Formats: sequence, C-alpha cells, structure tokens
Amino acid sequence: APKVALGSIAFAVFWMMAVFPSVPFLPIGRTAGSLLSAVLMVIFHVISPDDAYASIDLPILGLLFATMVVGSYLRNAGMFKHLGRLLAWKSQGGRDLMCRVCVVTALASALFTNDTCCVVLTEFVLELAAERNLPAKPFLLALASSANIGSAATPIGNPQNLVIAFNSKITFPKFLMGILPAMLVGMAVNMVMLLCMYWRELGGGAELSVDGKQMEAVEEGRSPASAKSTPQLNGNGNTMMSLEMSENITTKHPWFMQCTEARRKLFLKSFAYVVTVGMVVAYMVGLNMSWTAITTALALVVVDFRDAEPCLDTVSYSLLVFFSGMFITVSGFNKTGLPGAIWDFMAPYSKVNSVGGISVLSVIILLLSNLASNVPTVLLMGDEVAKAAALISPAAVTTSWLLLAWVSTVAGNLSLLGSAANLIVCEQARRAPRNAYDLTFWQHIVFGVPSTLIVTAVGIPL
Repeated sequence: APKVALGSIAFAVFWMMAVFPSVPFLPIGRTAGSLLSAVLMVIFHVISPDDAYASIDLPILGLLFATMVVGSYLRNAGMFKHLGRLLAWKSQGGRDLMCRVCVVTALASALFTNDTCCVVLTEFVLELAAERNLPAKPFLLALASSANIGSAATPIGNPQNLVIAFNSKITFPKFLMGILPAMLVGMAVNMVMLLCMYWRELGGGAELSVDGKQMEAVEEGRSPASAKSTPQLNGNGNTMMSLEMSENITTKHPWFMQCTEARRKLFLKSFAYVVTVGMVVAYMVGLNMSWTAITTALALVVVDFRDAEPCLDTVSYSLLVFFSGMFITVSGFNKTGLPGAIWDFMAPYSKVNSVGGISVLSVIILLLSNLASNVPTVLLMGDEVAKAAALISPAAVTTSWLLLAWVSTVAGNLSLLGSAANLIVCEQARRAPRNAYDLTFWQHIVFGVPSTLIVTAVGIPL
C-alpha cells in the first residue's frame, strides 16, 4: 500500500508539472518537473536506482537525437523550401493549407515515424502559418494529430507498432493492408473535425505576408532580418547555421577547396537526400531504427567536412532530458501494479469476438495509453490480449494485435501527454526562435478528446 500511494503521488507530480509547467508555487517547467517526479520515484523506493537507469529507453533517445541532426541537414539542403512550395502550390487559403498539412504529415509519418516528422516539421509549420497571418494552434494540432494517426499504418510508424510487429510476427505488407483503410478514413475524419472547429480562424491566408527572399531565409533556418548578416544560433538549439554562412569557423577539406561553391553545395544537398532515402529503406527492411538514424546523422556530419558543434547545438537536449525523466516515472508507476490491476479486472470483459468486448478492450487501451504511455501499455497487454484471442481463433490473434496497434496509437491524440509526438510538437513550438507558440494541455484536450473517440470508433470496424 505505501508503494502504491507514494508511486501515485510521484506520478501525480509528473502530470501536474506537464499540464501546468508554470504553476505559481513551483514554476520550474516540464523538463525539471519530469526529473523531479523521477527522483521522487527513487526516493520513495518505488523503483531502485539501477532499475531507474535501466528504464530509460536509449534507442528512442538515440532516434530523437539523430533525427534532430538529420533534420538540420535537410533544412540546409532546402527540403523545407521545396515542401513549402508543394504545400503552397495553388493554395486556396488557410483551410486548404491545413488539409495539405494533414495529408503530408500523415503519409510522411507512416514512413519516417511520427516523432521524426514532428521534430522536423514543427518549426516549419509555425513559419508557414505566420507568413500567411494564420493562427498557429490549428496547424500544430493538425501536425500532432495527423502524425499519430498516420504512424498507425506501418510497423515503423512509431515505437509501439515496432514492438507489436516484432512480437506478433506480422509482416510489413500484412500490417500495412490491415490498418491502412482505417488510417486513411481516420485522417479524413480528423481533418474534417479540424475544419469544423477552426473554420473561422482559418479564413484567409491566400496571400503571403512576406516576400520570397524572406521566406527562403526562414526555410533555411535564418532570421529574415539577418539573412545577409551573421549566423544566428541560440541556447535552446532550434536553429541551424546555414552551410554558406559557416565558412569562417570551419576547417574545410582540401578536396572541397578545389571545388566551386555551387558544385560543393549541390553535392552536399544531393548526399543529404540520398542518405535520408536510404534511412527510410533501412527502416522498411527491418534494420535497427535508432542505429540507422545515428549512422545517417554521422554520415552527414563526416561528409560535410566541418566542425560539427554548430550542428549539434541544434539538438533540443532539454527534450531528451524530459523523456528520460518520463521513462523513469512511467516505469515506477507500472511497478505500483495499478496499470496491471486495471487490466486484470477488465480482461474477462475484453474478448475480441464481440462488439461489447472490443469496445471494453478499446476503452482499456485508451485509458492505459494515457496513464502509463502507449509503449508500456503494449508491453503490458500485448501477450495477454493475444493469448485471450488465441482461444477464439488464429485469425482473432492477428485482429487483436492490429486492434492494439490502432487504438494505442490513436489514443495518443487524447491529451498532450498521450504520445511523445504531442510533447515534441508542444516543446518545439514553445522554444521556437521565431513565432513561438505555447500549446497548452487544455487547448489540446478540447480537440483531442472528441477527435480520438470518433477516429478510434470509425477505424475499429475497418
């Protein structure tokens, strides 16, 4: 009983600091609040120090770290400039633009993972909205929710799907064909709900509020006012010094000294695109996602032949620290036995051979995914759900795994703490060097709750 009570208190501290990062009596922010709750788990003896360190998911941290580095090189390679042209091509205003953001994000998340897309696209979406004098909130919600929904379609879309694919032995094509219809319909439903909720705010936006040169500077990670001046780096690591502006602080390889500047830039841009495509292919064939991303990042650093410190400064280390504290806190909460007790109590009513059983199972997954995070929920429930389904039929086993993948992924849209992608969007937007926006817990949940319930219900029969 003391362990359950103290673990629940530490978990409540995590929730309080995540929902109210600037609470008056403890205005220390989400990152410090995450560490505080992790330390409380250890001090209260809910989890041992060794288990606390072991609970930190290094592969996910490595994936996030490498993704931020790769994103910086893609920004310098002009990927955002091309993406901006694609999104703005014959755009009919804010509503049309938001629909395009939803579609592009959902499809990209199925291949690049939802966390990767949110790391790379958050600042870009902020700039895209700001230059058209449109509110940032609908676009941030569109990015986070579409990334979660889109990532459900493939085993490489998010970490919990990867766990499910590994444990269930479901092949990539079978997994894709099983969830793709639900993903496409869910993406459309989510888009319609965004339009209905923010129809008036999204009016206008057809005309740009900045000129082309200013937009190009923005897309390359420079301040429009300093596009021709000194490079701009900040402490929170969200901007990347452009390739052409870092000549004076780098040591260049003699081979590059002999090349023309245009040829050198073309080579670096081409290499960035090629290795990024190779990274996606490696994901699809089942190579380790974390080490694949780290290898890609280091390949870009080495071939660039420059001092890597400006690039590494773009990494949001506070976000990595936040996730470390969250992993310890969630692991400690699981050790209290409360999530397991919830499942043990509801398991007899959660058979996948009836509408009622599927409904109960979906509610349990939604609840646990937002209390204990979706990856621990999948680890906790996966084998038990599969065993119960095996007593019905072999086909029910596959159905149960796909149902777990769909509901646990879409459950991430329920609240700001439901998935890592939501937290990435929130923190990246809050720390953006330009057009920063603080997406609060309540702003997210007002849209997240109805969207999650409706999209989940629509997708389950498919």
